[in-house]
Amino acid sequence: MAVSRSKTLAFAAIAIAALLHSSVAQTTHTVGGNTGWTIPQGGDSVYSNWASGNSFSVGDILVFNFAAGAHDVTQVNKADYDSCSASNPMMTSTNTPARITLNTSGEHYFICGVPGHCSAGQKVTVNVLASTTGSSSPSPAPMQLSINVSGAGSTSPSPSGSTTPSSPSPTAGDMAPPSPNSAATVGGVSATAFLSVVAALLL
Repeated sequence: MAVSRSKTLAFAAIAIAALLHSSVAQTTHTVGGNTGWTIPQGGDSVYSNWASGNSFSVGDILVFNFAAGAHDVTQVNKADYDSCSASNPMMTSTNTPARITLNTSGEHYFICGVPGHCSAGQKVTVNVLASTTGSSSPSPAPMQLSINVSGAGSTSPSPSGSTTPSSPSPTAGDMAPPSPNSAATVGGVSATAFLSVVAALLL
């Protein structure tokens, strides 16, 4: 009974870790905070100070809140950022709020393409760190876990020389982290249903 319970707890811990990882994989940043995306009072230091107070990773989302028709969001290279030129944009959005996903690491440059707005301080640089989910270190072999879900949860040793095949046991390798765009699942089972089963096994 004790062995079965310890294996159940280990299996549940791995599943919960996978669910927690999926929930923190992406952060949404509102550019400028309460100021929003506008011509700032005090020049471009408003946005540089905001950016320096945040950490950005691959997969994060920038949200630009601005008055429709009054501003836009234009992504440019460093030279055009420094000169406030919107003549060769990498991307321009006039829809508000503009939501931009940071898909690559490195510095990303954004300005307002409306004439005069960038030079008045409506510009921001964000430095995106590489995703920490990848690693060059080899991954350890999946942990083999078995759970007895029949009877009262006790285990009985097989008779010596028995050739009766055992039921396949779930392994940590069977559990893929859930997709950010889908409901959290563990081994194809919803997280709620899975945790209910674990709670029942522990009773």
